[in-house]
Amino acid sequence: MNKETKQKKQPTLLVSIIPVILTIALLSVSLVKFGADVHMPLLMGAIIASAIAIFSLGFTWKEIEQGIVESIGSTMQAILILAIVGSLIGVWIAGGIVPTMIYYGLQILSPTFFLVASVIICSIVALATGSSWTTAGTVGVALIGVAQGLGISTPLAAGAIISGAYFGDKMSPMSDTTNLAPAMAGSELFDHIKHMFYTTSVSYGITLVIFLVIGFRYAGQELDAVAINGILEAISSIYIINPLLMLVPVIVIVMVAMKVPALPGLVTGVILGAICTVYQGGDFGLILDALQYGVVAESGHEMVDELLTNGGLQSMMWTISLIMCALTFGGVLEKTGMMAVIANKLLSYAKSTGSLVLVTVVTCLFINILCGDQYLAIALPGKMYKDEFHKRGLAPRNLSRVLEDSGTVTSALIPWNTCGATMSTFLGVPTLAYLPYCFFNILSPITTVVFGFLGITIMKLENDPAAPEYIGPKKAKA
Repeated sequence: MNKETKQKKQPTLLVSIIPVILTIALLSVSLVKFGADVHMPLLMGAIIASAIAIFSLGFTWKEIEQGIVESIGSTMQAILILAIVGSLIGVWIAGGIVPTMIYYGLQILSPTFFLVASVIICSIVALATGSSWTTAGTVGVALIGVAQGLGISTPLAAGAIISGAYFGDKMSPMSDTTNLAPAMAGSELFDHIKHMFYTTSVSYGITLVIFLVIGFRYAGQELDAVAINGILEAISSIYIINPLLMLVPVIVIVMVAMKVPALPGLVTGVILGAICTVYQGGDFGLILDALQYGVVAESGHEMVDELLTNGGLQSMMWTISLIMCALTFGGVLEKTGMMAVIANKLLSYAKSTGSLVLVTVVTCLFINILCGDQYLAIALPGKMYKDEFHKRGLAPRNLSRVLEDSGTVTSALIPWNTCGATMSTFLGVPTLAYLPYCFFNILSPITTVVFGFLGITIMKLENDPAAPEYIGPKKAKA
């Protein structure tokens, strides 16, 4: 073992970027020329990186395989959540929960304020649950249905839903990423959240204004009462509509807000959905089909049938396999040190505080693209740049804020990232279609870079009460 370790070579920058460039080329050709899925190009990239590591750097296959397994294993909880949410959507449709939410949403929400309302509703739910995935997979699915009924572009609606969900996710103390970022940077959880408020409030405020302005474009648009009534009649023809059914998502949200772990909370939602399916007249066989394969709606109304044909464990398998392919590629790059070499090269260009923040943002985005996972996009830059931030006299909360402002929110903008694939699957909108409308996710990294270059709310170690270097207000004045 020691002999193998001594024979290993440190990857050079050229060696490190070869698999990256080739993978990007494979992805581009596959997507643009052949319209293929991204799974195989990512696996081909992993094969190329593995071959380079074995024949040029002295790694063994066993070591590379270990890196792949560790990479996939680190997100196994997220994969399990994704699978359960697929089943949850299935029984929530079969049980009439999602149809009821759409039914009343069409009668309450107006086109003018729908987008802003969607951002705020998803923000509140995600703040309470700490999960953008849970928010998009429950309330988000219903809001997409309302958008279709109101004649609002589904990519635009998806952008509003995702913007709100990621605002709530990154500001919630119950969010996994909100806990991971300060853990990697060495800051305290609530110090991290308070420090994020400065940049996040700016991005969020601009996002609300943009959606409000876009919403006014629909102000003069008369609702097609005939079309909406047709949707309402189609829904009520195949489901029993009862406002009490909306208690189910409320119960799940409250459970997660009260710190019930995500998996048991979602399983409770599945059980309640199964009970509601019985209320709709379904039997055990229908429940099993909804859990496994989802629901195929047959109301005779094309839009309603398309909207309510969704869910099931199998509907998530494409996404889960994509996540595993992306993590396989990312695991090889991380295990062999290629990712660290590229990141360190970027760090050499960071001369000022602003450029250090910019390099951190670029690294988070880079890892989100190459490794396909937001956890790696937070953990790896956190490890790599923690000492550099300290060396420059910057409080750890600066780094943790940048990690969330870039690593967390940009993950939903990449088709093969765990989050991008999940949002697309839940909402039924391609990632690249909703990307231009995720204003909060786009503005967050830009805002944090601007704050870095202008020195706005950049805290020094000597001013951080949580740091040993803290000199206190009295000493600072002296």
